[in-house]
Amino acid sequence: MNTNSRLERANDNATAFWLAQARVHGWESRTRPGLTAVRCARTPDDAHRIVVTRPYAEPAVLEQELAALLDEWSTIRFTLEDPYGGLDLTRFGATRLPIMPVMVRDPGPVEGATTDLPAVSETHDGETLTVDEASDGDSFALVERTIVEGFPLPARRPWVRGEALPEPLLREPGWRAWLGRVGGTVAGTCLTYDDGQATGVYWVATLPDWRGRGIAKAVLQTALVHAHPDRPATLVATSVGEPLYRKLGFTEQARTCWWIRTSAAG
Repeated sequence: MNTNSRLERANDNATAFWLAQARVHGWESRTRPGLTAVRCARTPDDAHRIVVTRPYAEPAVLEQELAALLDEWSTIRFTLEDPYGGLDLTRFGATRLPIMPVMVRDPGPVEGATTDLPAVSETHDGETLTVDEASDGDSFALVERTIVEGFPLPARRPWVRGEALPEPLLREPGWRAWLGRVGGTVAGTCLTYDDGQATGVYWVATLPDWRGRGIAKAVLQTALVHAHPDRPATLVATSVGEPLYRKLGFTEQARTCWWIRTSAAG
């Protein structure tokens, strides 16, 4: 598998992850070769999501297409993922975030992980840490709240059950959620989405009071072992998470450029 196919596998998984949410929420979406857009619409100013999945020959042509789509959807806010780095969306009133690595981990054993579920270990300060799959509505609501408050997702605050992650997502094929507790108290979480080719890791979150105690590592180890260990795992890393992901065997495939617009273009 060459670098390009690894990157495109990660891009395709991100697309499938957002399309699964679109199906459950009832959001409009638009897909054509090389580009997928989701019209997230809890409120009129929810940020729409756009993922570029394949290289483009002419950035100006793609930018023109994006301008037409944003106009058609009356888009106020958006987030666009461009793993090829050729777009300049400043004319849309967008800001480029710090470049982040797209990372892939080949199938294989996860060092330090257990195949038991729930997985039981200790935090760095000796407390009992349990990681299990969130497979019912109440535990999935805890996952949702932890992501909203710990990732965080400011647009979804204050947290309202089911607004960000409705319970029917649990019935979407490939969609799974993982929840870490310390002494029974929720501490961290992540989501995984398997599209049949790769398993994407999303929204790895630790609540502020539990950071620095190995929660994210334990949750991610469990997810990697149990979600679909025979497939490559993919993710986009923040600067905070990247060292952990490298320790768990993820390697950089490309550096993706994310553009965000938080208000209507002037």
